[in-house]
Amino acid sequence: MEETIEITTLQIDQEKDYAIVQIDNGKVNGITTKLLADLKHTFRALDQDDATKGLILTGRPHCFSAGINVKAIALSTPEEVNQFWIEYHEALQAMVRFSKPFVCAITGFAPAGATILACTADYRIMGKGDKHKIGMHEFKMSMQIPELLCDIYAYVLGEKVAWEAVQKAKLYSSDEALEVGLVNESVEVEEVMTRAEKYMKRQVAVYGKVYSTSKRFFRKGLLDIVDRDFEPMLAEIASDNEDPMVKQMLGMFMASLKK
Repeated sequence: MEETIEITTLQIDQEKDYAIVQIDNGKVNGITTKLLADLKHTFRALDQDDATKGLILTGRPHCFSAGINVKAIALSTPEEVNQFWIEYHEALQAMVRFSKPFVCAITGFAPAGATILACTADYRIMGKGDKHKIGMHEFKMSMQIPELLCDIYAYVLGEKVAWEAVQKAKLYSSDEALEVGLVNESVEVEEVMTRAEKYMKRQVAVYGKVYSTSKRFFRKGLLDIVDRDFEPMLAEIASDNEDPMVKQMLGMFMASLKK
């Protein structure tokens, strides 16, 4: 039985047939251990809730999520960092395993780790905006992208396109993301939730068993990615974090924040 926890980083609104889950975790909705735990428990609970036929994940206007809170990671103990990645892996697993319609309403910027959260959805709608970007830009800081995140990104974009984009530290606008298939719709930011709810209503009209079975058939590759043993990946992340150059890059990042 799933343990009960207090959800503090999400706002959950229950509509007639579906839930709207809004990330609410500080000014920029940074990805923290607590947010990941809340996402994991919420997705698991709503998947088991017969009254919930689908889920829309969103952020605030002009802010979906700024991605991983690197500052918090840099200030954490090795044990805390390990727990962060355990929660990240388990949250992604719960999101990919969610058997009902799952729409991501990307209301603003969603780079790096936030991109991966969005990639777990069945359908992604992104709002236009000068600062609204999505994609993996970790190479700007010589940061290693963990294997699980690489695999999910490559699943959505295709290996060739994903690897080229990572090499270029490419961040896509909503229109560019639509062109490469990273999102399914690019609309004005004020229309994102309207479009997401319209799409969701069409999906929840499908007989639930038919939807969940078909979803499982069509996303075998993505399910295989998250259903692997996490331990080797966690060990590799721990090893990377002990690399002197990685520590130096994190130090430079922290120094840039102070400036």
